[in-house]
Amino acid sequence: QVQLVESGGGSVQAGGSLRLSCAASGYIDSRYYLGWFRQVPGKEREGVAAIYPSGNTIYADSVKGRFTISQDNAKNTLYLQMNNLKFEDTAMYYCAAVPRGSWFSLGRVAYWGQGTQVTVSS
Repeated sequence: QVQLVESGGGSVQAGGSLRLSCAASGYIDSRYYLGWFRQVPGKEREGVAAIYPSGNTIYADSVKGRFTISQDNAKNTLYLQMNNLKFEDTAMYYCAAVPRGSWFSLGRVAYWGQGTQVTVSS
């Protein structure tokens, strides 16, 4: 079993910054890699960023240059540094565990966190 617990969400004005954290526990190191999704009401959950076991990272086009994903392996914690936030970044952000060897996509997620809300006011 894998448990994912997000924190760090909140309300911020446009142009501001937030850092999300995801504390992972369970058989995370050998079986899964981690990433972030987000969802707004009425829309499908979308991938934001992920960090592969190789250390390579991927980002949605809408957040490239503004968001940075990182991981502290010693703490089993995933981070998402979000800078220059925009109104359209408002969403519930979810940490996700994806089996190694799988593409970072909605259908491949094995475990979800409970989500943390990010609200950006314009």
